[in-house]
Amino acid sequence: MAELRGISAPCRGGTYAINLESFTKRLKVFYSHWKENRTDHWGSSDALVIATPPVSEDLRYMKSSALNIWLLGLEFPETIIVLTNKQIHFLCTQKKASVLEILKKPVKVTVGTEIVLHVKAKSDDGTALMDEMLGAIRAQSKSSGHDSPVVGYLAKEAPEGNFLENWEKKLRTFNFQLVDVTNGFSELFSVKDSIEITNVKKAAILTSSVMKYHVVPKLEKIIDEEIKVSHSTLMDGAEKSILEPARVKVKLRAENVDICYPPIFQSGGVFDLKPSASSNDEKLYYDSTSIIICAIGSRYNSYCSNVARSFLIDANPIQSKAYEVLLKAHEVAIAALKPGNKISAAYQAAFSVVEKDAPEFTPNLTKTAGIGIGLEFRESGLSLNSKNDRVLKVGMIFNVSLGFQNLQTQTNNPKTEKFSLLLADTVIVNEKHPEVLTAFSSKDVNDVAYSFNDEDEEEEEKPKTKVESNGSDAFLSKATLRSDKQDMSKEEQRKQHQAELARQKNEETRQRLVGGGFGSSDKNEAILLPIYGSMVPFHVATIKRVYSQQDNYIRIIFDVPGTAFNPHDQNSLKFQRSIYLKEVSFRSKDPRHITEVVKLITTFRRQVKSRESERAERATLVGQEKLQLAGTQFKPLRLPDLWIRPSFGGRGRKLSGTLEAHHAFFQPAEKEMITLLHFHLHNHIMVGNRKTKDVQFYVEVMDVVQTLGGSRRSAHDSDEIEEEQRERDRKNRINLDFQNFVNKVSDLWGQPHLRELDLEFDVPYRDLGFHGVPYKASAFIVPTSSCLVELVENPFLVITVSEIEIVNLERVGLGQKSFDMAIVFKDFKRDILRIDSIPSTSLDNVKDWLDTTDLKYYESRLNLNWKSILQNITDNPEQFLEEGGWEVFNMEASDSDSENTEDSDQGYLPSDVQSDSVSEEEDDDSESLVESEEDMEKDTEEESEEDEGKTWEELEREASNADREKGNESDSEEDRQRRKIKAFGKSRIPDKTDSRGGPPKRPKMR
Repeated sequence: MAELRGISAPCRGGTYAINLESFTKRLKVFYSHWKENRTDHWGSSDALVIATPPVSEDLRYMKSSALNIWLLGLEFPETIIVLTNKQIHFLCTQKKASVLEILKKPVKVTVGTEIVLHVKAKSDDGTALMDEMLGAIRAQSKSSGHDSPVVGYLAKEAPEGNFLENWEKKLRTFNFQLVDVTNGFSELFSVKDSIEITNVKKAAILTSSVMKYHVVPKLEKIIDEEIKVSHSTLMDGAEKSILEPARVKVKLRAENVDICYPPIFQSGGVFDLKPSASSNDEKLYYDSTSIIICAIGSRYNSYCSNVARSFLIDANPIQSKAYEVLLKAHEVAIAALKPGNKISAAYQAAFSVVEKDAPEFTPNLTKTAGIGIGLEFRESGLSLNSKNDRVLKVGMIFNVSLGFQNLQTQTNNPKTEKFSLLLADTVIVNEKHPEVLTAFSSKDVNDVAYSFNDEDEEEEEKPKTKVESNGSDAFLSKATLRSDKQDMSKEEQRKQHQAELARQKNEETRQRLVGGGFGSSDKNEAILLPIYGSMVPFHVATIKRVYSQQDNYIRIIFDVPGTAFNPHDQNSLKFQRSIYLKEVSFRSKDPRHITEVVKLITTFRRQVKSRESERAERATLVGQEKLQLAGTQFKPLRLPDLWIRPSFGGRGRKLSGTLEAHHAFFQPAEKEMITLLHFHLHNHIMVGNRKTKDVQFYVEVMDVVQTLGGSRRSAHDSDEIEEEQRERDRKNRINLDFQNFVNKVSDLWGQPHLRELDLEFDVPYRDLGFHGVPYKASAFIVPTSSCLVELVENPFLVITVSEIEIVNLERVGLGQKSFDMAIVFKDFKRDILRIDSIPSTSLDNVKDWLDTTDLKYYESRLNLNWKSILQNITDNPEQFLEEGGWEVFNMEASDSDSENTEDSDQGYLPSDVQSDSVSEEEDDDSESLVESEEDMEKDTEEESEEDEGKTWEELEREASNADREKGNESDSEEDRQRRKIKAFGKSRIPDKTDSRGGPPKRPKMR
C-alpha cells in the first residue's frame, strides 16, 4: 500500500497490519503521561491535534511522523489525528481507514477509548469532516465545564499541501486556545522501552560495522595505494553498505534499514561539525599532518544510531595532543550519563577535562556534547549542553558527539594548518553504567592514528610506474577478480589469484631482503648506508625522518642533540664536543627504487618504535604467581579418563589447569581410533623429561580385539553385529563428551574478561584432507582455518599458514601417480618441510586450499635442492629479484611461451620423428626420487633393450642430428627456465652419465 510507510511489513496479499498489543500498550503509556504531566509538559491541553504531512523523498524528522511510528508502527501521510480524553479521531482516506478499523474493539475494551474514523473521498477537500472533528473537541470541552478548550499542536511543523493548509485555517477559525506540545512529545519519546532499545542496538551494530568493515579498510587502501577519490564518492560507497547490510557482515533485512543522513567525509582543512554538513566533491586529502573526519548514521525500523571518527595521518604533536584530550573528554562525558544526574553534567565533565589538560583548546570545543536520539536523529529538549537541567533516566539514548572546531597548527601546508576533530557514539543510559552501542568501531589512538611516512614537507606527486610481467598485462586486483568471477572458469580464477599472490610475495621478499643500495640489520636495529664505498650502520632510533625529493634524491635527517626540539640528555652531555651528522642525501636514477627505499626505512623505523613501545609496556608487567585453581569462580569443567601425549612414562595424570595455547584443536574420531584435544604451544615445555611444544589429550574410541578362534565369523553373526553396534555407540558417546567439553570451554572464553584473548578451538576440515608422508610414515593430513595438521601419528605435524612463504608442488603431471609438496617458510634459515607421495587425485583439492588461504604455490616436474636455493637467495637477493623473484619457479608461464614456438615449427617435423613426449618421459625418469615397482620393472626392460640395440655413441649422434633439424628448438624456454633455477641451487637431478659411459640409472631409493 503506497499510502502507508513504516516499520511493519506487509501481510500476505500486500496489506499492512498494526500490532494490537504494542498499540494498546503504548496508548496506555501516552494517556498516563498526558494525565500525570498535563500541566508541566502538555500546556494544560484538553485535546491534541496531529497533522501528518504528505510523503517526501527528503530525509526529515518530524514529531508527527514519529508519533505515527511509535503508536501505530506505520506512518500515515496526510492524516489528521485528534486525541481527547474519551475519543481518538482519524481523518484519512478509505484505504487507511480499512487498516485502522481493527483498532476499534480492542482499544474500547483495554483502554476505554472510542476510535472514530472520518473517511475522506478522493474528490472531497475534507472541510465538512474537519468541522465534525473540531466540533467534537468543543462538545467535549463544554461537557467538562470549559467554554474555550485548550488545544495542543506542533507549532514548529508548517502545513504542507492544500489539505493540511485548510486544516490549519479551520483550526484557527474555531478560536481555540492553541499551545505548543512539542516538549510533551519529546518527554514521551525520551525513555525507550525494550523493543525500541533493541531497534537502536541493531541500528548501532550496522553503523559501527560499516565504519569498521567498509570505511576504515577503504581509507587504508586509498592512502596506501595513493588513489584519488572524492568525498562524495566515498559517501556513495558508505551509503550502499548501509542499505545492503550483508556487505558488512550484518544479518539484517535490507528493507528494514535506511540512512539517517548521507554519510559525511571531510578533509583538506575544510570541516563542518554540524549535523547538517555534507560531503563535497573535493578529493580526499591524506598528505602528512592531515585529518579525515567520517560520520555515519543508520536506521533500523526507523530508529536511529550514529558514529563519527577522526583519522590522523602522520599527526604532529599538537594534533596528537588535541585528539588525546578530546578522547578523554568524550569518555568522561559518556561516564556522566547516569540515572539521577542532570543532562548538563555530561558537557560540564567534558569541559572540565579540556580546561584542565589543554585550556588553549576550550574556545574551539563544541557547545554541546550531543543530543538525544531515537525515532528522530535529534530529539529536541535532550541537548547535552551546560544549561539543560532535565534529569537522566534509565532507557534514554544519546548521540554523544564532541569535537574541536578549527584548531590551528604550524605546518608548511595551508590544507593542514587548520584542522578539526570529531568523535560520536550512540550511548544508552543503564542502571549502573552507560552502554556504548557503537563501541565495535574503535576510537583508540592506535586504531585511528596512521603513520605512512614521517615527512614534514609535502612530497611532490610522482607518476606511478606500472609493474610489468613477462609479456603479460598488468596484474588484476582482487576486486577485479571478484567482479569477473562468474565469467571465468575455476582454473582461470585460481591462476589470476596466484598471479596476484606472486606479485605480493616478490614485494614482501624484496622488502625483507634488500633495499637497493641500502640495507638493514633487523638484529641490530640498524640502517646500513653506503658512504665512500663502505656500508656504515646507523641505529634506526637516530633517524628523525626520511623522504624523497623531486630530483631523484633521498634525504635522511637524523636526530641531533642540543637543538631546540631535542635538548641534551644524560648520555649526550658526555659528548658535547662531538661532531654529529645532521643529514645525508643519496641520488638514484630509478624513481621507483627511491620509493621502495623510503618505504623500507619508514616501515623498519615504525616496527622498531612499535617493538620498543611493546617492550616498555611488558617491562611494567608483574611476574605471574603460582597457578591457582579457579575455585568457586567457575564451575569446574572436567573431561575424565584421558591419556596424554607425550606421556609421563605411563598413563597421563589428570591435572586441572590452564595452558597458553598458540593453536588448540578438537578432532573427533571418524575413521581414526582416537578422539583428541591438541594444544600447540607458543614455547617449549617439559613433559616428564621430554621437551615439546605439542600436548595432546585423547581417548581410544574402540578397543583392539583379537579373535582367539582361528575360524572366520559369519557376516550375519549376531555377536559380531552387537559388538560393532557397541563400538559405534562408544565412539559417538566419546565424541559427544569431547564436543560438550569444547562448547563449555568456548562459552567460558566468550565471557567479557576473556573475550579479548580471542581463544577458540580449531576443527580440521576432513573433506580437504589428503594422504602424504611428512616424516617416515604415511599419514592423513588435514587443513584447519589457519593451519595444516596431522594429529594422530607421532611426531605431530602443525604448520601455521602465516609462517609459510611459498609452496612448491613437485613431480606434478606426466602420468605420475603421486606428487610431493615442499613448504618454504618465511624464515629462510629454517629447513623446508617436505610432504611426499601425495596421491595425484588430491592435486586439485590441494591447489584449491592453497589458493583460498592466499598461499602462492608453484609446480615443477622435479624435486629441487631447496637448501642450496635458499642459501643463494639469502646471499644474492638482488640477483634473485632481478631474475623475477619467485616467478623463476613458475613453469606454467614458460610452458605457455614455448608452446607458441612449438606450434609454429610443428609443420617441419619429419614423419618418422617421434613426438616430444618421448624426451619428456626420459626427463621425467630422472626427476622423481620416489619410485614405484612398475618404474623399477621398466628400468630392467629398458636396460635389456639397450644391451641388444644401438650403442650410446650412435644414440648421441642421432640426437644431435635431430637437434640440427629442429634448429634451436632444444634451447626452449623451459630449458632457459631450468638454468635460472640452477643459478640458485643445484637440482636433485642425477648425473647424465655414469662411469661406464652409458645412460644413467635412476636411484632405487628414496
